[in-house]
Amino acid sequence: MKTINYLKGDATNPQTEGNKIIAHICNDMGGWGKGFVLAISKKRKAPEKEYRNWFKINSNFDLGEIQLVNVEKEIWVANMIGQHKINTNSQGIPPIRYKAVEECLEKLNDAALRLNASIHMPRIGCGLARGKWEEIEPIINRTLLKNNVKVCVYDFE
Repeated sequence: MKTINYLKGDATNPQTEGNKIIAHICNDMGGWGKGFVLAISKKRKAPEKEYRNWFKINSNFDLGEIQLVNVEKEIWVANMIGQHKINTNSQGIPPIRYKAVEECLEKLNDAALRLNASIHMPRIGCGLARGKWEEIEPIINRTLLKNNVKVCVYDFE
């Protein structure tokens, strides 16, 4: 089984040859304006535009769903809805929804196999969604690595 490739650098600028999917977590409220999405929008406008449009038409805009946006030759961005709202709730539950992240990554796996693409991401779900990497990493192992999809996780320098 493959292992995660941990790299120093910018996940919006994938460091491999061939087809690449940049994956990140979105919320289920249609909000785009903090965190990793700002780095995406700085380089490419289409992922935000498509995400906002998806929210507006509300077709399949649910936890566990993904949207693939082709942004240039050999590069897609996967908008993955794995976060419920944006704040920790009154019971102390953070916005991350691990079950939804797993559903998203299953769909991402199918897309990566279909496109023969590698996956590139920051430590998804561990910023504003307040998830724990020790919960996310095993999900990546179960969904992407078990199918030998190449996964690169970037830690920004």
